[in-house]
Amino acid sequence: MSEECTHDCSTCGKSCNDRKQGEKFNFAAKPNKASKIGKVIAVASGKGGVGKSFVTTMLAVSAMRKGLKTGILDADITGPSIARAFGIEGGTYQSEDGIEPRTSNGGIRAISLNMLVEDPSDPVIWRGPVIAGAVKQFWSDVHWGELDVMFVDMPPGTGDVPLTVFQSLPVDGVVIVSSPQELVETIVSKSVKMANMMKMPVLGLVENMSYLKCPDCGKEIELFGESKAQRLAEKFSIPSFVRLPIDPSFAKSIDAGAAEFIEIPELEGLAASCLK
Repeated sequence: MSEECTHDCSTCGKSCNDRKQGEKFNFAAKPNKASKIGKVIAVASGKGGVGKSFVTTMLAVSAMRKGLKTGILDADITGPSIARAFGIEGGTYQSEDGIEPRTSNGGIRAISLNMLVEDPSDPVIWRGPVIAGAVKQFWSDVHWGELDVMFVDMPPGTGDVPLTVFQSLPVDGVVIVSSPQELVETIVSKSVKMANMMKMPVLGLVENMSYLKCPDCGKEIELFGESKAQRLAEKFSIPSFVRLPIDPSFAKSIDAGAAEFIEIPELEGLAASCLK
């Protein structure tokens, strides 16, 4: 509301509603003063259970292998899993520049709520605004240092936290993760439309669990139905898509905190195209 407002509507030609509609709100969170971050890429999905955190992890590993200084902001506050993927245990500490993120063996800097709680197995029972505030703090209060690229592991859906990320962080683009089930078209559509509404370019589509390769003959078995990746990429004008297999060795490596030893050439190509 204007500073000249007397709260007497009879003296003003505009209603308070008109004034509010004319105001421009800036939701951008202030960056950490001691940090310099290049590109910010959000990894999103309209539903859970599609392997979004796995894709985030492997995109970061791909960027790290290209010699880029890489970070991961785990915005999935109620279901954080990034620390486990890299075998990071224990908490963070406070320096004069802010909260110090943990660093993987390969040099990837990460922050996740599991690093800030006494017992990582305790549930986070917070309301939406508190969760959204934590995400902003991960951006503003964490001393990221100098990064070429930051990947943001988003929670599923199109609610408070994805909206906070898009409005508060300088996101350069979005990678959408899906799976081959029939309902995926609606889910991808929701994610793409949200990105479009927030004026964020969709950089790529990852169809996870797309097929299982027979260990004997090499045939691709589509356990969850026919792949829809190419059709969806064309329908929604997504410039790049990849299909990832179901591979038990991936889960075994993630559980062991050995994400940096996994090789996925398809994601390395997608990471390169996202970082151009």
